[in-house]
Amino acid sequence: MKFEPILIFTGEPNSIFSEILIKSLKKIKIKKPIIVISSQKLLIKQLKNLKLKKKIRLLNYKNLKNYQLDNKTINLIDVDYNQIKAFEKISSKSKKFIENSFKTAFRIIKKEKIYRFINGPISKKYFLNKKHLGITEYISNNFKKKNTCMLIFNKKLSVCPVTTHLPLKLVSKKIDKKNIQNKVVLIHKFYKDNLKKIPRIGILGLNPHCESILKYNEDEKIIKPLVYKMKKIGYKINGPISADTIFLKNNRKNYDVIIGMYHDQVLTPIKTLFEYDAINITLGLPFLRISPDHGPNEKMMGKNLSNPLSLIKAIQFLDKH
Repeated sequence: MKFEPILIFTGEPNSIFSEILIKSLKKIKIKKPIIVISSQKLLIKQLKNLKLKKKIRLLNYKNLKNYQLDNKTINLIDVDYNQIKAFEKISSKSKKFIENSFKTAFRIIKKEKIYRFINGPISKKYFLNKKHLGITEYISNNFKKKNTCMLIFNKKLSVCPVTTHLPLKLVSKKIDKKNIQNKVVLIHKFYKDNLKKIPRIGILGLNPHCESILKYNEDEKIIKPLVYKMKKIGYKINGPISADTIFLKNNRKNYDVIIGMYHDQVLTPIKTLFEYDAINITLGLPFLRISPDHGPNEKMMGKNLSNPLSLIKAIQFLDKH
């Protein structure tokens, strides 16, 4: 039998993730076993908070292939959580726990060649430094991958920002043909390999209505010639398209993926359309990395009101692929 677990790191300990994880494990049935990297103390407290009974089975990460795994229990790799108490406010106290958990996850992925990885949301403010704009970049750097792509995936419509967590005043400097082309190639390969289809891709313009009062117009000089070139070699691609109308019902139905030039240009409309029914997939890594399409949301922590849909979708996607 193949060793094909789904590895899940719970992310920021003082977040809603342990709640939605336990809700997800209770609600869904999947074939692949789940291995959780987290704190035993945190999960026990969350189980009590949710008034649920589920056994926890502690695993040694150094010999995972020796276990017969199923999802009747929570298969846990316990990371020490003595620095902070559960259900506190998010602070820099979490940093060591998150760092140790990621290191453990990366070690397992590399050693066991695990292909399926989910991480819970992380507070970038307290964990990341200026070297990394987001967790996508942090993970990519640890696997020495420069060409990666953030795909917010829904089977009806997905989006991808060319630049991720970048201040708006810096976006135009990062818009170039190579950057956009890399995203198109990764998305095309992902859809072809995993979904057995050739994606219809729309490329948004950078400027309002794809026009500019300045002499240099990125839409005309960069995006338009790149789209023309990629069309000629067989990609189903159109652009530049005005961002203010592309997400109208009769327009978006023509595309499987819409690529925007910056984060909020595409993430705002996709979250408005689908709310929690989307997952964040990092393309370009040697494995499928997914995170739920929401943040830590510490204000909802401990209230038993958080919606697990995005995590359920992430687990179900990895169970099928």
